[in-house]
Amino acid sequence: MEAVSLSAAILERLDSLTKPLGSLGDLEKLAHRYCLLTGQITPPLPRKGMYLFCADHGVVAEGVSAYPASVTAAMVKNFERGGAAINVLCRQFQIEPVIIDCGVGHPTANFALEPAMTIAKAEALLKRGRMLAHNAQQRFDLVGLGEMGIGNTTPAAAILSAFTGLPPIQTVGAGTGLDAAGIAHKATVVGRALALHPSREPLHILANLGGFEIGTMAGFIIAASEIGLPVVVDGFISSAAALVAVKLNPEALETAFFSHRSAEPGHHAMLQAVGATPPLDLRLRLGEGSGAALMINLIETSLRIYLEMATFADL
Repeated sequence: MEAVSLSAAILERLDSLTKPLGSLGDLEKLAHRYCLLTGQITPPLPRKGMYLFCADHGVVAEGVSAYPASVTAAMVKNFERGGAAINVLCRQFQIEPVIIDCGVGHPTANFALEPAMTIAKAEALLKRGRMLAHNAQQRFDLVGLGEMGIGNTTPAAAILSAFTGLPPIQTVGAGTGLDAAGIAHKATVVGRALALHPSREPLHILANLGGFEIGTMAGFIIAASEIGLPVVVDGFISSAAALVAVKLNPEALETAFFSHRSAEPGHHAMLQAVGATPPLDLRLRLGEGSGAALMINLIETSLRIYLEMATFADL
């Protein structure tokens, strides 16, 4: 069925449900968009996955995080045991978590002193992310993108500043809990890195300033768009990956849902940069895919309403 005809058929069913026209607001838009992405008027409920991209960052040596780098590995073990917040949310919403080790214990270089990685490494990350998306399509119909990596709000802020020109003091935030002095220091570190790495070519920005998990997520997002796999972007770091993806490929966000606006100050600018207006604003700043899990549940809820409500013809 052609996209225009499919869209019309979905809207016709939405309008036939036993409710005033448009009364479910954005839930109707979510159901409509998800059905369009599946290419079906009445798709089955999705098989749901949550990919957790985990990596360490050399810039932690600059004192930009309230926690040591060792916490990354500790949290990965917590994911594996099922004890993290994202595990609780995944159990609640029957989402299968998938842990992706992108560089735990093997950090990027300190980008305040040298490029975070080589161009070849950045390209390899994108390639791996693409492969993971193709593999995910065999298991899931809807995938959340979460992350874990002590210090990773710093590369996310640096990426945002590099692409938008915003000064670091507007893109950095507390991360895991920095005080005002810590935030100011973090902005100084990002400013040094931007001066050290002046190229604004997207692949160079990823290589100079990015993280292993950010590059892998960017590749995943690009491939997901190409193969028609709906993905749900979580918070500040996942959105940085989305920004890299859309700068590398303008059509990279065709299947992406943005879940929430986090409490990180730079996230609002990040969302503006990718043209996204997410439905949730719960002041979250945990990461892990926590907002993405809530959004997956919201999408499924909208789809259940669309599929299971009676129509006026049924009365």
